[in-house]
Amino acid sequence: MDLLSDAINVMRTGRPHSSEIRKHAPWAVRAEPFSGTGFHVVLEGTCWLIPPAGAAIALSVGDVLCLPHGCGHALADSPSTTLTGAPSASLREMSPSAEDGEGATTVLLCGAYTLDQTRPHPLFEELPEVIHLPARLGHRTPLHTAVSLLGDEIAHPVHGTEAVVSALLDIMLLYILRAWFDEQTDDGRATGWAATLRDPAIGAALRHIHQDPAVQWTVEALGAKAGLSRAAFSRRFTSLVGKPPLGYLTWWRMTLAAQLLRDSDKPVQTVAQRTGYTSEFAFAKAFKREYGLAPGRYRQQSRR
Repeated sequence: MDLLSDAINVMRTGRPHSSEIRKHAPWAVRAEPFSGTGFHVVLEGTCWLIPPAGAAIALSVGDVLCLPHGCGHALADSPSTTLTGAPSASLREMSPSAEDGEGATTVLLCGAYTLDQTRPHPLFEELPEVIHLPARLGHRTPLHTAVSLLGDEIAHPVHGTEAVVSALLDIMLLYILRAWFDEQTDDGRATGWAATLRDPAIGAALRHIHQDPAVQWTVEALGAKAGLSRAAFSRRFTSLVGKPPLGYLTWWRMTLAAQLLRDSDKPVQTVAQRTGYTSEFAFAKAFKREYGLAPGRYRQQSRR
């Protein structure tokens, strides 16, 4: 199983969306914070990201910018351009949010993914507010290929474009996060999930947890999958993942159960069995302890 894909899938709600924005200096647009992850790619010209805190970031052609936690932000042709007007409610509304001038042209590809941030995967919790991936010749070729394909589909829609765009947006997010995690391990000093994704022993144990959450795993059994003694495995797992092995197992079972309840019509008994509970009563008790709601009630509320 792919841990990065799993982390995204359990948080995903709704469909991703994207648009192309064309501006002429002087211009500035703002976006409110939102529950999800957004990205911007500079297709033409230059601009600046103005984050809610910290220094502005210069962006040029080919640069990819990701906002993993959906923080509010602004984009402008210059840090000195005045931000006027009300901020847009979301990234999809950024285009009409401000007037622009008649100067140099900037073209941006912008997109957003709606995610359930109430129970984020710990992998996401470690991500910074802003991920900036500058364009470098010969680097991140798959990411920039996806950008090119996405830009073409949006600029020249034809039959099947809606499905193609949705698939390319999913690919984009994976490529962006993969690139960031890879950069954290380049100097050999990675910690947390950046190190976890590269650790063969702990990675093996996590893959078994994700692939077979219904198995009645013990620390000894998971340690054997990792090729480590019980004590060594427990220390290493807890240090990297941030939770002890069985703590993470329970967390993953409950998170997967919530996704199944939210996104499928599977009976509660089936969800219980899929997540390692032979008794629907025991599952409902564990689920309510985690979420404060019975499984059926959670399903109803998540679909309103």
